Amino acid sequence: MKIISLWSGPRNVSTALMYSFAQRSDTYVVDEPLYGHYLTKTDADHPGKQEVINNMETDGLKVIHQLNKQAKTTPILFLKNMAHHWIGLSDELLLDYDNVFLIRDPREMLPSLVNQIPNPIMRDTGLKMQVDLLKKLQSQGRTPAVIDSRQLLLNPENTLKKLCTILKIKFEADMLEWEAKPRKEDGVWAKHWYQNVHKSTGFEPYTKKKAEVPSHVQPLLEECIPYYDYLYENAIKLN
Repeated sequence: MKIISLWSGPRNVSTALMYSFAQRSDTYVVDEPLYGHYLTKTDADHPGKQEVINNMETDGLKVIHQLNKQAKTTPILFLKNMAHHWIGLSDELLLDYDNVFLIRDPREMLPSLVNQIPNPIMRDTGLKMQVDLLKKLQSQGRTPAVIDSRQLLLNPENTLKKLCTILKIKFEADMLEWEAKPRKEDGVWAKHWYQNVHKSTGFEPYTKKKAEVPSHVQPLLEECIPYYDYLYENAIKLN
């Protein structure tokens, strides 16, 4: 039994990475299991908030117990988590997972995020919580994999091969492509966030984002950069 927990921020290509793992012959994926928990614990105003709450278990500890039971039914359970959803839960629980961090340069992430959350704050990016979680795991002697989304898109195969080596699982070529359609595992929020990935058949080639960070989000960008830089220093680098 292996539980891989991805800790991402929004607009980081995390859904594509979940779809990638869903192609594996030995893996079952779960989409943002702690989203309902997060929305009930904070004042976050997200698209479809009430629908999410109505359709999910909102007690985070119950969610963790349910996932641990589910993990016994499949060789690998892959959890696509947003880092900021980890709120009010014991960090000791993280030690049961093979933790992976997925990051994206905020200069490219924020112009996309404002389409769903027009006035984002640091919490909405997940970056600070990613750093906090990474440091906590490092203090426990763990060295979680950190993947930069730009590198993943530039070289999906080699990045995934290196990730699989770190996770001590076999790379499967099927991880590189999937059918262009929604998946049954998609959360009810997919209609608000997943329009592009539903059209994809694999990792889209990297293109530098043309949109600029809006002026009202510039202060947040400046706040984000040191967190991103720390994470990037710890990211997987290809030779």
